[in-house]
Amino acid sequence: MKIAIARKHADHLVPTPIVHQTAFWGRVHRRLGFSVDAFDVELSAAGTQDGDFLVVRAPLSAGADYAYVPFGPELAPPSDDMGRFLEQLSVELQPMLGPTCAFIRWDLPWEAVHARDAANFDDSGAWRGPPAKELRELRMNIGTTGNLWKAPRDLLAPDTVIVDLLETEDVLLARMHPKTRYNVRLAERRGVVVTEGNLADLRDWYAMYLETTARHAIEPMSFGHAEVMLGERADDTASPTTTKLLLARHDGRLLAGMLLALTPARASYLYGASTRAHRELMGSYALQWAAIRTAKAHGCREYDLLGAAPRGDAAHPLAGVHRFKAGFGGRLLHREGCWDFPFDGATYRSWYLFEQARIAASITRRADAPRDA
Repeated sequence: MKIAIARKHADHLVPTPIVHQTAFWGRVHRRLGFSVDAFDVELSAAGTQDGDFLVVRAPLSAGADYAYVPFGPELAPPSDDMGRFLEQLSVELQPMLGPTCAFIRWDLPWEAVHARDAANFDDSGAWRGPPAKELRELRMNIGTTGNLWKAPRDLLAPDTVIVDLLETEDVLLARMHPKTRYNVRLAERRGVVVTEGNLADLRDWYAMYLETTARHAIEPMSFGHAEVMLGERADDTASPTTTKLLLARHDGRLLAGMLLALTPARASYLYGASTRAHRELMGSYALQWAAIRTAKAHGCREYDLLGAAPRGDAAHPLAGVHRFKAGFGGRLLHREGCWDFPFDGATYRSWYLFEQARIAASITRRADAPRDA
């Protein structure tokens, strides 16, 4: 396997259904103060393949940072060569990233190898979830120097629900779980209306978003982040993205809302919020159905709900989210998640321990959150 890479401007990233690998995503993060790079990559294995990927640089400490590749690279080698490909790509990138880069984190969009193994499914056809971290690392590092580490956390949700939008609305409704379909129609009967908001509506949505993140003990993004996300388009680039603020209301009361990203091929549910009041109106169901219809009107072929539990396990923190999203009739996709390749072992180990401590604190906060959240 031979790999060649070359630096390019992030505005020249080629069109992709992955919003996190677009010029739009690069511009958003540049406006938020991050350094952004992009690279072309050519893979010569079983035939030559070309692609590119976006890199966001994030600070660690004075004089040190790390490179983060959100849902990239899209270009994937054969499953048996994944580790070798990532190692070679990381080694080739290191001199281009410079001496301050302590490690590179690949947030892989590829379907997880263990999600393709029949042995990982139970008798009912349900996926058992990923194997132990040590087993995953052992498999990823076959044929490598052993320097690929499963990150302490996945920055983007590796498990998600993808809804196929190529069918008619009637077929999409028929594919939903009966209770989901009933709730979509119930919201309509009860007078819930979904409209497109603008920057002037963002404050109201953000207040509800803060309520939602506090309820689930999740660290929120800043208002400035949301403002940049909604305002950016990157229309003068090779990979523009449209973002929409969809708001579900009843008699003027805001029930739920989301930031929806639309590329030519895929819609992505970026950030959502809902109120605990008036749940009987089913505002969140109306909102998701509106997102599906909006994505179809835009010409998208699929809708990524961006985040679910690995399986419908009642004990999982995302079990409720999983049931809600799976009800819309999509397929479950299990991605590989975040993998790290350290350049500076000492700095990486310090960061690894710091992240583990943050994760433990986050688990404690979630455990203390109200049970009816």
